[in-house]
Amino acid sequence: MTIKPLRGVAVAFVASQFLIGITALVAVNESAMGVDASEAEAPAIQSEQSKEPVRRMTSYPQRGTMEYHPDFPSEYVAPRPVEVWLPEGYDPTSPDRYPVLYVHDGQFIFHHGRTPFSGTDWLWDVDTTMARLIEDGEIPPAIVVAVWAQLDADPNRGMEYMPQKPVTDEVWERMAVKHPKMKGGKIVSDNYLKFLVEELKPFIDKTYRTQPDRASTFVMGSSMGGLISAYAVAEYPDVFGGAACLSTDWTIGNGVVVAWYRDHWPDAGVHRIYFDHGTETYDANYGPYQSKMDEVMRSKGYRSGEDWITRRFDGADHSPGAWRERVHIPLMFLLGNR
Repeated sequence: MTIKPLRGVAVAFVASQFLIGITALVAVNESAMGVDASEAEAPAIQSEQSKEPVRRMTSYPQRGTMEYHPDFPSEYVAPRPVEVWLPEGYDPTSPDRYPVLYVHDGQFIFHHGRTPFSGTDWLWDVDTTMARLIEDGEIPPAIVVAVWAQLDADPNRGMEYMPQKPVTDEVWERMAVKHPKMKGGKIVSDNYLKFLVEELKPFIDKTYRTQPDRASTFVMGSSMGGLISAYAVAEYPDVFGGAACLSTDWTIGNGVVVAWYRDHWPDAGVHRIYFDHGTETYDANYGPYQSKMDEVMRSKGYRSGEDWITRRFDGADHSPGAWRERVHIPLMFLLGNR
């Protein structure tokens, strides 16, 4: 796999923000929001204090092309790296155009690239899985856009991924009482979605040979990344044609997001939605909330197995390794030839 230079975005990269040593790791959870184990997601990686050894991944042959935009600017959120994976055979001079999948927590999506986690067991290997599915004829060639999360910045990942409109002032006060670290914080997910829709997507559609229509534009994430993926469809139903939400952490705010969707979820007809969860670690808490979201889906006319799927994976925990093992399922559901 080759990494091409940036096109159209400043090349300066503030490396110190994301060049994290292997033994000084960042827990990818909502600890910065002050949530406890009853309302939190499991850490996606081990903390320095745990002294767990870093597991090395098998080195798979990489295929396709990665283009790295190290400091993508925005008027709505802090600049961040964006990686774009182009499938084998992509030709900028060809008339062919491609569906696009936008994925949150971008530094954990590709095995190679500029992420400080390259070579660890904390990556989804979406590029490898995409290449295999394309080769097997399970999905058409597609472009994947990995948007890095704000792990160390303020507002952080939790504030960008927590759906904003369901959290009224009253709800926020209750959350802040239970979690004092939230005081003084501000949820900015509406601005994060504006960044995706008004800044990043137009750039991707202008720079690459995309199919920009709703039916060819998808979003995916895990845990709070699942929350923001569903929220993207609810807030921009004319932009995103589908979402894959793995291990969605509905527990944050005690299910307030699911309750809000009863009146704010788009009716069935033009979207494809995938939900799943495991049964171990923090995923063990998600089943009852997911059942309530399933009720919302049925009330809006979605048909299980057709335009909506909810899957439970017995024995699966809340980790990138678990998501990597099953990511082919939502990819096939969203992008599959049909």
